[in-house]
Amino acid sequence: MAEEEDETGFEEEADEGPGGVDICHGRRKRLFSKELRCMMYGFGDDQNPYTESVDILEDLVIEFITEMTHKAMSIGRQGRVQVEDIVFLIRKDPRKFARVKDLLTMNEELKRARKAFDEANYGS
Repeated sequence: MAEEEDETGFEEEADEGPGGVDICHGRRKRLFSKELRCMMYGFGDDQNPYTESVDILEDLVIEFITEMTHKAMSIGRQGRVQVEDIVFLIRKDPRKFARVKDLLTMNEELKRARKAFDEANYGS
């Protein structure tokens, strides 16, 4: 066991990521790698960015999502995340708030378009 420990004493922190997920030696499944690589390329990075860069960015994204989810669960209806809770949490960040509003508006427009399409094809 002693030979497994890092000299700097960071072995425990290296083994677990956000939410206690095992990330040591790439054992954790990367959820957003493909999307993050595309986003990084779109923002000016190399077409094939370093895996370490993608991994760090993904850790940050997962940490942000986890923190926001925990905060959202603690407000509103306890133990349940609703859209209004997320909007409440980001209301003071104008860029995020505007983006969420745009996405919610687009989602409503898509729902209406799907409903109209279904009614036109399957309705009487």
